Amino acid sequence: MGSTSAPLTLPVLPLDDEVVLPGMVVPLDLNDADVRAAVEAAQAAAGSQPGKPRVLLVPRIDGTYASTGVLGTVEQVGRLADGDPGALIRGRGRVRIGAGTTGPGAALWVEGTRIDESAPDPLPGQVADLVKEYKALATAWLRKRGAWQVVDRVQAIDDVSALADNSGYSPFLTTEQKVALLETAHPVARLRLATQQLRDHLAEQDVAETIAKDVQEGVDKQQREFLLRRQLEAVRKELRELNGEAEGEESDDYRARVEAADLPEKVREAALKEVDKLERSSDQSPEGSWIRTWLDTVLELPWNERTEDAYDIQGAKSVLDAEHAGLEDVKERITEYLAVRKRRNDRGLGVIGGRRGGAVLALVGPPGVGKTSLGESVAHAMGRKFVRVALGGVRDEAEIRGHRRTYVGALPGRIVRAIKEAGSMNPVVLLDEIDKVGSDFRGDPAAALLEVLDPAQNHTFRDHYLEVELDLSDVVFLATANVLEAIPEALLDRMELVRLDGYTEDEKVVIARDHLLPRQLERAGLDKDEVTLDESALRRLAGEYTREAGVRNLERSIARLLRKVAAQHELGERELPFTVTDGELRGLIGRPHHVPESAQDPAERRTAVPGVATGLAVTGAGGDVLFVEASLADPETGAAGLTLTGQLGDVMKESAQIALSFLRSHGAELELPVADLKDRGVHIHFPAGAVPKDGPSAGITMTTALASLLSGRLVRTDVAMTGEVSLTGRVLPIGGVKQKLLAAHRAGVTTVIIPKRNEPDLDDVPAEVLDKLDVHAVTDVRQVLDLALSPATAEARPEVPAAA
Repeated sequence: MGSTSAPLTLPVLPLDDEVVLPGMVVPLDLNDADVRAAVEAAQAAAGSQPGKPRVLLVPRIDGTYASTGVLGTVEQVGRLADGDPGALIRGRGRVRIGAGTTGPGAALWVEGTRIDESAPDPLPGQVADLVKEYKALATAWLRKRGAWQVVDRVQAIDDVSALADNSGYSPFLTTEQKVALLETAHPVARLRLATQQLRDHLAEQDVAETIAKDVQEGVDKQQREFLLRRQLEAVRKELRELNGEAEGEESDDYRARVEAADLPEKVREAALKEVDKLERSSDQSPEGSWIRTWLDTVLELPWNERTEDAYDIQGAKSVLDAEHAGLEDVKERITEYLAVRKRRNDRGLGVIGGRRGGAVLALVGPPGVGKTSLGESVAHAMGRKFVRVALGGVRDEAEIRGHRRTYVGALPGRIVRAIKEAGSMNPVVLLDEIDKVGSDFRGDPAAALLEVLDPAQNHTFRDHYLEVELDLSDVVFLATANVLEAIPEALLDRMELVRLDGYTEDEKVVIARDHLLPRQLERAGLDKDEVTLDESALRRLAGEYTREAGVRNLERSIARLLRKVAAQHELGERELPFTVTDGELRGLIGRPHHVPESAQDPAERRTAVPGVATGLAVTGAGGDVLFVEASLADPETGAAGLTLTGQLGDVMKESAQIALSFLRSHGAELELPVADLKDRGVHIHFPAGAVPKDGPSAGITMTTALASLLSGRLVRTDVAMTGEVSLTGRVLPIGGVKQKLLAAHRAGVTTVIIPKRNEPDLDDVPAEVLDKLDVHAVTDVRQVLDLALSPATAEARPEVPAAA
């Protein structure tokens, strides 16, 4: 490509922010001084030259001329459509602008050189594809604008240069883009540039159209939804009128109920989402009933309802004392809790870190000591609502945490139902029989309770059914259990342990007089003045007719007694009022069932023969006495060795081995005839053989029984003992001292032997029990034998060789 044509001298027609390409025909306003000067100068010069007047069309951007212009011919001078004078100019070809020169008229004259735009076709195939692509893009754009006539004209252009310059008509091109087309002399390069510009514009147009379509669809959807909702309301109104329902009885208007309810923000958002789903679902859809049930549950929960705590500490303590005798530990704990709550409330420390000041207590003790009824008293003392959740036999984890809503018949868990039943977010919740929770293939409910009973987590408790956070941090949880070992360790770690070890005889008499007797009089249809129970009768009922840690059997005995009196009165056999004394109990309800060992005939006592000792044990029903019997087999008929019976655990079996080993190694020192223990079998038996027994605390009892058997000395009837024994004869500490001493007191024992290191545990034993017991704290088995064995008698001595 070269510039071989002769130089041209042309007047300059500047185009501000506009570009004219070869082949274009443009009208120009002659009111513009620069345009008029250029046209007049071209006309003046054309007088001496053949052909039409010629001008040089040059883009002027921000006052700067481009380096390339377009040779234009003035086709016609006349009036434009608006009536102003104008000239019609056609672009003929590119001109490279040279130096300025002089000429007629007021226009600027320059010298220029025509640019040869013809070039051989270097790659015919590629150029043809490029032409085809450009025409396709241009046709697509023109069709979108509805310019069908122009489509035919573009399709008719075959020249590469003319086709590229035709894009100068495109209104979407910027001035810079048109200048780039103008200054690109090579036709193929220019067509490639024009194609790229057209492709970019179409891509931008597609994005813009997509956005506009999405916006329009969103607007249309909102308008359609608004219209449909109005129609739905109108249909529902017609149905209500048809069925004779009042305007305000629309039970399905959940949206209004949710918006009117006092719900936390996140709960409100979740509820409104479900309302949207409900409104979109049909009446026949099963999902609609699930959503309604869920919404009803959420709306019934007392999200922001709380009862004010009664901060009368003295009054709360009086309530607890009036409703329960004894149980000082738990009463003190509740009083402390209320005192701390009062101080926190006075100082504005109600909520710290999203957590409130709830409490989690575990009440562990034998049956019948008042664990369950204590929960109601605590709620009464605090001025809170009370809910009881029975966990005995619960095996399904969903019972605690709720079922997923996808299941048919799904329900929230027992905790959520307890909160709903209470009607406040800070009730006293009694988790009854937490040690009876089981586990199977449906999960472990005790594991689900870990979050519920953890003060660090339960402010964000999430039930599977609700799937929204529920704040349990202000709830007072009271968990009751009979057996501490049955509670999982991780769960027990989250609770504060309060032991209820049972009542003394004096406490039972007070409970019977103040609580049990009035209740049973009412149930028997008797007035309090018609039947009176003497204190001696109550004491005998508690001591000889019942032997338990709690008072359930005592209440049953009182009920039986009152029923008997009421029946006799109705039969005309007894006049009222009537006072029941201890002497009349046998005639009314029969003989006593638990006569103390000390009250029996000496010949009938269990310890009336050598080899029987009285021990103390802790069972699920509290403390109890435990007898140990030992015997030696005949050397001719019995096999040597140790035989143990009574359904014993491994630890208790090992204690028997230790006791026997100690006596074998220290028999001479203790003056016991143990030489023939090698040849004779030793049998140790624990009566009540059907009851499983285990633990080390019967060690000194077994040692004493064996020593009694070998020496022929009886074990004192009034002595009971507990303690672990070592191979060296040391007496080691054990647990359950309070329960065991209460059991000894109930059994009529007066002397108790305990390990020296358990002496501090005596502080927990009621003073009235300690006053009636002679407690000896020992460190060695020798002290036990000195205290427990009665002095040798002449009658007993001959039996030792025979037994030996």
